[in-house]
Amino acid sequence: MASHSGTKAIVAALVANLGIAMTKFLAWFLTGSSSMLAEGIHSVADSSNQLLLLIGQKRGQRQPTKLHQFGYARVRYIYAFLVSIILFTLGGLFALYEAWHKFRHPEAITAWHWVPVAVLVIAIVLEGRSFLIALTESKKIRGSQSLTSYVRTSRAPEIPVILLEDAAALIGLVIALFGVAMTLVTADGRWDAVGSAAIGFVLVAVALFLASEIGSMLVGESASDDVMKTITEALAGDGRDSLDLINLRTLHLGPDQLLIAAKFKTTEHVSGEQIAATINAAEVRIRAAVRHQCVIYLEPDIPASGSQPNTY
Repeated sequence: MASHSGTKAIVAALVANLGIAMTKFLAWFLTGSSSMLAEGIHSVADSSNQLLLLIGQKRGQRQPTKLHQFGYARVRYIYAFLVSIILFTLGGLFALYEAWHKFRHPEAITAWHWVPVAVLVIAIVLEGRSFLIALTESKKIRGSQSLTSYVRTSRAPEIPVILLEDAAALIGLVIALFGVAMTLVTADGRWDAVGSAAIGFVLVAVALFLASEIGSMLVGESASDDVMKTITEALAGDGRDSLDLINLRTLHLGPDQLLIAAKFKTTEHVSGEQIAATINAAEVRIRAAVRHQCVIYLEPDIPASGSQPNTY
């Protein structure tokens, strides 16, 4: 997966959210709708998030240094984690606060009745287009893998984050449209507050899910099951250079970079030259089979009698 993976989806979401945010704030200014204010803040939070993802991609491309010898690719995880925090605080918690405030002091929409409805319908169309672009970009990567499985197992954070943000935005817009419509029909501002509260709960749920998933990436995740299988098969080979594994460990140094460490059996009768040739052949097979940039360390060992291989 290229390091610029998801850039098109991020830019599309950023452009859509900037335009949507301006129209939502205009609708809030004209009508005083709390749902519109909550949605406006939501769009600002989303725009900030997309800028953070773009910055993370750019900073993650820096070359390794003496201090950071494996490079900066994990920076993308840090920026994606910041996204979940902003979505939680600036988006979700603000919407919940606004709902609490407006429920205690409900205000009906008394002017410019058509504005929030028109803005929300336009926003749904724009957000839907952004979501479709993200779906198309994810399809190029996940292939036949289900969308749910892709979001949970992807080691690159950008497209899953955009997918979840856009999905939350669409749900929030539909909720806001319901709250505004009910407020207009009943002249009861509490419906607007209910809409704002529902938006807040959706954003908080998405933010907590993102924080959990990306936090796991920050701690350090192994290669996915299919990649582990590919590496194991490459190490096994099918000829005289095959390796008899004792254990295998992998770690994502970044979305596109993989550390592979393995220990394999040998005997005291094998020369150092033969071991080196076996290791070199195994590395060639791994690099040919795995799409990630690989840092590979293979160690020969004479196992103690009765020891069991441990490959997880």
